[in-house]
Amino acid sequence: MPLVSTDAIILHAFDYLESSRILRLLTRDAGVRSVVAKGLRKSTRRFGGGVDLFARGTAHLYTKPGRDLDTLAGFEDLRVRFDLAADMARFTGASVLAELVLRFAREAEADATLFDTLVHAVDGVADSAGSRAVEAVLAGAWRIVAALGFAPAVERCSDCHAPFAADEQVLFSHPVGGALCQRCGRIARGRLLPPLARAALATWLQGDRLSGIDEAEGRAHQRLLREFLEEHLTDGRPLRAYSAWETERWSSAI
Repeated sequence: MPLVSTDAIILHAFDYLESSRILRLLTRDAGVRSVVAKGLRKSTRRFGGGVDLFARGTAHLYTKPGRDLDTLAGFEDLRVRFDLAADMARFTGASVLAELVLRFAREAEADATLFDTLVHAVDGVADSAGSRAVEAVLAGAWRIVAALGFAPAVERCSDCHAPFAADEQVLFSHPVGGALCQRCGRIARGRLLPPLARAALATWLQGDRLSGIDEAEGRAHQRLLREFLEEHLTDGRPLRAYSAWETERWSSAI
C-alpha cells in the first residue's frame, strides 16, 4: 500500500475495538478520509499526544484503491486544540464547522481551498472569546458554504443583478439562493434582510469579521444560515451539531 503524507485536520473520532480509534480527517491533498489508528488508545508513542479532535498536523496514511478505511501510520501535530474541549460553546461551534465539511464535502477529493477555509474557520473559533465565538462560527460556516460552491448573492439582486444601495432592505430568498431587490422579491418567498444584517453577511462571505454582534442579531443569523443549509445542502438528515449550537443558551458563550 502506498504511503501518502498530507496536511490534515481531525474532525471526528470514535473508539474501535479494544485499543484503536477511527478518525475522520479533512486532508489538503486527499479530501475527506476515514482512517484507523491502530493501538492509539493503548499507546501514543507511534502517533504522539496530539491525535485529538480539531488537531492539525501532517498525517501519514497507508491507502489502497477501493478501500473505504485507510491506516494511519503517523501524525505529526502542528496545532492541538485541547482548550476547545474546556469551553462547550466554542467546542459546539467548531463541531458545526466539522459537521458541514463531513456532510457535504466530496469524499477523497482534494480541495485545498476548502481545507484552508476550514482551518482558518476553526482557528477563528478557537481564538475567540465569549460571544465573539458565535460570530466566528457564523463567519466560518458561510465561508465553508462559499467554498462548497453555494455562496449566496448579497450585494446584487440574485435575479436582475442590480446592485443594492448600502441602506437598502432586501428579501433574502432561500429557494433563489440569495437576496432580491424589492421589484424582483414582490412574489418570492423569503425573509426580510435589513441593511446591517446584509452587510454582516457580505463581510463574513469575504472572510472578514465584525466588531461584534448582540444576542438578537446572532439568533437571527443562526436561523438564516440554518434555513439556507436546509434549502441547499441538507440530505434530509438532521444537522445534530448545528441544532445543539443553535439551541444552546447564549449566556454560555459570554
